[in-house]
Amino acid sequence: MTNQANHSNAPRQAWMGLLARAPEGVLMALWGGYEARPAFEWLRRPEVGGVMVRGRAGSVGASFNLGEMTVTRCSLMLEDGTVGHGYVQGRSKPKAEVAALIDAMMQTSAAGAVHEQVIAPLKDHVQAAKADRAAKAAATKVEFFTLVRGENS
Repeated sequence: MTNQANHSNAPRQAWMGLLARAPEGVLMALWGGYEARPAFEWLRRPEVGGVMVRGRAGSVGASFNLGEMTVTRCSLMLEDGTVGHGYVQGRSKPKAEVAALIDAMMQTSAAGAVHEQVIAPLKDHVQAAKADRAAKAAATKVEFFTLVRGENS
């Protein structure tokens, strides 16, 4: 994949990653407030499965299998032919369906409204939760230091 092609997919990767990791309750509440839900046809109904999670030591070492994770995926097509995919952590078929609908709608002229009513508030919620976790972790941080004794100099 060229750098230009990778750059053009960056916004979609961002919203799909956000939808995949979003807390189900928050996503469903935001989607529940969205008025214009389009009709669609299933390409792949929601199905639950597992994936192997791989990691790297220090982000540069050799990759290793960290463990398995449960995911739910589906694909659908809007009436205009736009295809949306949903891949979410866990076993929630409704969340995967909503993620696929949002993915499809973000590729249409409805993208601005979906971004304003669902994506932006969801991103704000996730960032606030991350900042809250960081603040709680910082409160327990312990600073270690070593005193230099005169006889060691």
